[in-house]
Amino acid sequence: MAVKSAERVLKIFELLEENSHGLTNKEISESLGFAPSSTLGLLQTMSENGYLLADEQKRYSLGGRLLSLGAVAASRFDVSRMATPYMKELMKSLDETCFLGVLSGDEIIYIAKENCERTMATNANIGSRKPVYCTGLGKAFLAFLDKEERELILQRIDLRPYTKHTVDSFDKLREEIEGFKSLGYAVDDQEIEEGLWCIAAPIYNGYGKMIAAISISGLRERMLAKKDRLVEELLRVSQKLSQDLGYY
Repeated sequence: MAVKSAERVLKIFELLEENSHGLTNKEISESLGFAPSSTLGLLQTMSENGYLLADEQKRYSLGGRLLSLGAVAASRFDVSRMATPYMKELMKSLDETCFLGVLSGDEIIYIAKENCERTMATNANIGSRKPVYCTGLGKAFLAFLDKEERELILQRIDLRPYTKHTVDSFDKLREEIEGFKSLGYAVDDQEIEEGLWCIAAPIYNGYGKMIAAISISGLRERMLAKKDRLVEELLRVSQKLSQDLGYY
């Protein structure tokens, strides 16, 4: 059962998050539809305990106590640990291998793997590194990172072929990236290993920064036969995991 006063406190936090310059009691009350008298009591209590700051004009903004709480919460987030249940779920429901990777320079590091025995064997294991331009995880980073960061990565890489399907020009790679951005996911179609098809989606933290990517890999023919389901399940899980990390 929801507690009304607690809900009002949370609404105030969310409103002030969007108004970094601060708001008065009147502005907060009118924006949220709360009674000014009861709102003032909440604001004063939150301010006295360090959760809000009040300036000379009685404009309230988020306080330092929230910063320390946020730092503690952030330090306890382990994306690999948090992703494991979702990866197990994907592996079991789709009968394919699931990976989690992070960016390191111009390479992807695999930090978690849920292996499905019926899928094709790959040389991607926890701790191994792969190029960003020819892996699903890497292409997800190229597609969903900020443009400036993406361009810095592209300036450092050489498009060395791993298979006959590996992307061989920066123009083509940039065209693919734009397509992936509109789709919400990235694809590696036999670019790192023959016969392997991979789909990957971004994972964001509470600051809106992409911190990891999650993927599903398997035999190309089998993956394409259930592509729509793969896309739906992967995007659902990537969005849920991002929300668990504070992204909205």
